[in-house]
Order: sequence, then C-alpha cells, then structure tokens
Amino acid sequence: MQPITQTWPADLAARYRALGYWRGETFADLLRTRAAAHPARIAITAGARSWSYGDLLIRSERLAAGLLARGLRPGDRVLVQMGNVPEFFQTSFALFLAGMIPVFTLPAHRRTELEHLAARSEAAAIVTEARIAGFDHAAQAHALAADLPALRHVIVAETGAALTGDASGLTHAEHAPSAPPSALPASRPASVAFLQISGGSTGLSKLIPRTHDDYIYTLRESARICGLDAQAVYLAVLPVAHNFTMSSPGCFGALYAGGRVVLAPTPAPEPCLRLIAQEGVTIAALVPPLALKWLDTAERLREAGRLPDLSCLRVVQVGGAKFLPASARRVTPVLGCTLQQVFGMAEGLVNYTRLDDAPDLITETQGRPISPDDEIRVVDDADRPVAPGTPGHLLTRGPYTIRAYHAEPAANARSFTADGFYRTGDIVQELPSGHLVVQGRATDHINRAGEKISAEEIENHLIAHPAVLDAVVVSVPDPHLGERSCAFVLPRPEAETPPDAPALRRFMRGRDIAAFKIPDEIRVVTTLDTTAVGKISRRDLRAALARDAALV
Repeated sequence: MQPITQTWPADLAARYRALGYWRGETFADLLRTRAAAHPARIAITAGARSWSYGDLLIRSERLAAGLLARGLRPGDRVLVQMGNVPEFFQTSFALFLAGMIPVFTLPAHRRTELEHLAARSEAAAIVTEARIAGFDHAAQAHALAADLPALRHVIVAETGAALTGDASGLTHAEHAPSAPPSALPASRPASVAFLQISGGSTGLSKLIPRTHDDYIYTLRESARICGLDAQAVYLAVLPVAHNFTMSSPGCFGALYAGGRVVLAPTPAPEPCLRLIAQEGVTIAALVPPLALKWLDTAERLREAGRLPDLSCLRVVQVGGAKFLPASARRVTPVLGCTLQQVFGMAEGLVNYTRLDDAPDLITETQGRPISPDDEIRVVDDADRPVAPGTPGHLLTRGPYTIRAYHAEPAANARSFTADGFYRTGDIVQELPSGHLVVQGRATDHINRAGEKISAEEIENHLIAHPAVLDAVVVSVPDPHLGERSCAFVLPRPEAETPPDAPALRRFMRGRDIAAFKIPDEIRVVTTLDTTAVGKISRRDLRAALARDAALV
C-alpha cells in the first residue's frame, strides 16, 4: 500500500509550529476534549434526534472498536459516502479514533467515481447509507466490493438506527465491542487525517491529503473569524462532505467551538427558514443558486405575512462560486443578518470577508485569507507578477495549503511550482486591502452551483458513445447556477443516425456517473472550430455561448 503523506519543508513547518498555527491537536483529541468539558451539551440535532458531545464520543469509540475487531487496521483507507445524518459524524470520528483514514465522497457519486477513488486510495472498506434521496447506495457498495477484492468490508448505516450487516464482514455499530480510549491507537498530529477529493480540471478527481495539524488550524481560525462560540448553532444545508460545509467554519468548526450543528433534511428555502427559527440557528452556509432561492422565498413569505422570526440568524455565508454584487446586496435587507462571502478550495486556501468589513468589501469581494502566512501571488501566463490591481492567475502556499496530491506525479508537476506554490486555476484581482475579487477560471473546469466538474472527464464519457467522433464541453455563465455546462458533440460521419441530446443524456446516465456531470445543454454540430495550430477553440465556443445567453 502506498503511504499517504503530506509534508511541508522543515523550515516552514517549524515556523508554523512556532507561531502557534499547528498546536499538535488531533481530531480524536478534539472530540474527547469537548466531551470531557461539557458531556451533556448537544452537539448534533437532526429532526427529533439530538446527540450530546458525550453521546457522540461513546458512539464513535464503540464503532472504532468494532471496526478494529472486524479486521480493519490503523492506516486503512475507508470510503465514506453519507448524507446529512448524525451517523456521518459518528463514522468520521470513529475512523479518526481507530487511526484509519476516511476518504470523503459525495452522495451524488456513482459507480464510476467510487471505483476510481477506491482504487486510487487503496480503500479497504466503504461506509454508506442504505438509501440516500431514493438511490440504493447499499446495492451500489456491494456491487463495487464484488469487483474490487481490496475493498473487503461494506458497512451500511440505517439512518436513525444501528449500522447493520451480514455474514460478509459488515459491522453492527451499536453491538460492536467497546474499548477504553487507551486501547485505541493514537494519531500523530502531523499525519494525514483524511482524504478529500479535488474538483479536478482534468479527468477524475484527485485525492487531497489533509493533516490533523493543518486542518484543525483552519477550524480554529475559521471559528474565530466567523464569530463562533459555544452558543453558536450552525445549519448544515449543503452536503456535509463538502469542504465548505466541513470546515469554513462548517460542522467541524462549530464542534471545535463547542457549538451545535443542526442538519437540514432538505436545502429547500421554506423548511430551512422554519428550521432557523425553531432551532435558533445563528449561521448558515449556501451556494449562490440556493442563496437566490432563499432570498426570493423570504421576500414572498414576508409579503404574505408568513416569514418565520429570523432574529437569531447572525450570518449567512455564500461560497462555492462567485456571488454577484447585486445579489449580495440583498442579503442583509431581506434576511436581516450579515453576509459573509467565502472563497476557498479543498486543497487549502480559504478567504473570508470579515464580519466588520465595510459593506462594499462584503458585497463586491470574495474576502481575504485566513492566515497571515497565506502567501499570495497573482501572476501572468509566464508566472511573472502582474501590476498591483491587475487580474492574474492565483498561486498560493501556506500553513494549510497542500504541497502535493496523493499518488499524482503528473498532476503535481502541473499544479505546484518548484517552490511549493499551488496553482489554483482561478483568475483574481487582489485589492490593496488583501481582499480578492474572483474573475473566473483559467482552466477547463466548470463550477456548477459549487460542484467542480472536469470538462475532460465529461468529454471522455461522450466520446465513448459509438456514434460520437469528438466532443467539447465548456462553461457558460448562468444567473442561477453560476456556470452551466454545454457540450458540443460531433457525430461520426458513418453514423446512420446521429445521436440527439436526449439519447446522449440517457447514455451518460447509463455510465453510472454523478447526475450533476451530465451536461445542462448538448448541441450536436457538423464541425468544431479549431485554432491556428489545430486545437479546438474553447474560448470561441464559450464566447459564442455567452453571446447566445445575452440575446435570451
């Protein structure tokens, strides 16, 4: 098994420790410390269910012991595919306590993505729910394990009940043997705590190793910047496995602060607005399309005299994609709270507008970095620094930005400079205040409602159709999604019946990929324009789409 590591140069690591960014904490320490300090305080609420910090620790330790008793070992990698349920946190902390490495996947992922992630991480197990949003995840996990001998364990969580299994080696969480904390392995703070997935500008997602030291630093500072304390109530609306929902400050940031996480069963505006009033929610995080729906719904409910009392809500965060200033200016008048814009990436760098920033900075920028030691470079195509205030490619390094993807030498050569700066793929303008204004993406990468999609991956799926000769997928601005995807498809000349858009969508659904990757628009064309050197001109295709959109 290939080791999973994440290493900073010795001089920088020493600096980060000396400055107190890295304090030698682990996720196991985090939960044990909070449970010892206030065991009866509620940590997680999901409908009628509430777990205290003490409950969460006991459940997590029991499951950790059960996983070890059934043959999994410290250092094993475990795919986690779960929705917004308390068992997600039980599973995550159990894996931390057992010294195993969670690989966080999304509920929307299907066989294609899971098989890639299992193989790349060399996963020994998968933990999932029986069904999420009506899809049979248990059957998918069993089918995956049947074809991947290394995936030895399938663990299925029935929401609201015990983890269940059968004679094939599944774990019964609630009946697993208990173990005292001293019997569970200790993790090193500098070791990799878990693997996240990249948005991926080419091909399938890469694996992002995050250490206890670096990630807990972001939780601590994010909680401080966002004003979280033990009275904070964080509403998890977006998928909990997203980096934004996990750590900015997210669910883990709220738990670090000793606050409470409320899990929304649906992101729909009206139920969420009622939940805010019922649970005393103080902070919620949204992507721009969802924020627009909340704003429109809140205005409609207010006009009808049915808007719940939102006086408890202090902050609404918007991130995952650029939030247009005209929309940003609506948040405070409509919801009565402070807007906080968030711009970040699972690879590391996170920027926030501060709660006391001037209104123009809050509505017109995407914030400034968490850390004084977040180094920012804005460069031209040749990596030369641009003039101050000029848009350019964003490069960064710092105490919580990775230095390499796991097992991706070619991608690492492309994505990191020789001196360790990560090439984010974003075009930004840096203001004198240090705030960043995101201009767009420099790569063939689509940011659809916060979901990062590789154009190359989707093209490969389309070209697999026997009647397709070539395909190009590009982004086009969208007022609701931020960006939507459009595929230009060139049929094979010999094809008797060129495929149409519905047929291509059916074909892609049959390839077991996440639904958000199926193009929003498909255009069957007779030619694909090329540049002077024979390459397909994505820029011209995007420009044509933008012109079309402007005419609508």
